Amino acid sequence: MFSFAPKRWLYPASGKNKFRSARAIAVLRGRGFFFGAAGALLALGALHCFFAPIANAQKADSSAPVVIQPGAPGQPSKRLPASTTAQLPPRSHADVRFMQGMIMHHAQAVEMTALIGSHTENKDLRTLGARIRNSQADEIGFMKRWLTSRGEPVAMPMPQEVEMAHHTMSHNAVALMPGMLTPEQMEALRQAKNAEFDNLFLTGMIQHHNGALTMVKNLFDTAGAGQDAELFNFATDVDSGQRAEIRIMQAMLEKKSPEEKR
Repeated sequence: MFSFAPKRWLYPASGKNKFRSARAIAVLRGRGFFFGAAGALLALGALHCFFAPIANAQKADSSAPVVIQPGAPGQPSKRLPASTTAQLPPRSHADVRFMQGMIMHHAQAVEMTALIGSHTENKDLRTLGARIRNSQADEIGFMKRWLTSRGEPVAMPMPQEVEMAHHTMSHNAVALMPGMLTPEQMEALRQAKNAEFDNLFLTGMIQHHNGALTMVKNLFDTAGAGQDAELFNFATDVDSGQRAEIRIMQAMLEKKSPEEKR
């Protein structure tokens, strides 16, 4: 932009020329400092103009919720509008069938534990029965809420041919969930007392729990099923909890009561 010719300060000088060269250097240095400082101020001003609206917007929206959507592996996260609402993940029909079937399954276990108080004096069995009854009653409540929140019926729809069989044939015609006791087994349990009841209850509940493990396995073996986070956590808890109770009941069967030892 500016031209300073001839550029005599680049060459050796003496006397008056030397003085003039020194003066020219001082003038140019002063101008260089001035223009450098001016350029820095202009740059700072431009940055302020660029970032001020962003800072002001952040101040204005400081009370608004920040919704961040994590990116896929290797991809950046994305900021979503504050009005974004959560949506339930997609579910498969197998998820719904599992929950409906497990409600029916748990209901029979609760029915079995209701017989303990009037059929045996075994304290260990009473303690175990209370544990099973309380945990499975709570889980029934959870499963009903899960289905209702997704607009699904709590009861499993009965196929027409099964419904007709239910009205025209014995209860054996109605398909049971895996491991559920048959009507004959339930009646035998109701008629038993003390040691006989203890044995029938423990063997029946082990059968019942193993059926629940089969249901969990079938769920996770179905493509696309079990992806819902709540359902996944629930199903894995059922699996681990029932396995632990099976081990307890097996140990109780191996430990004979004083009445059986005589």
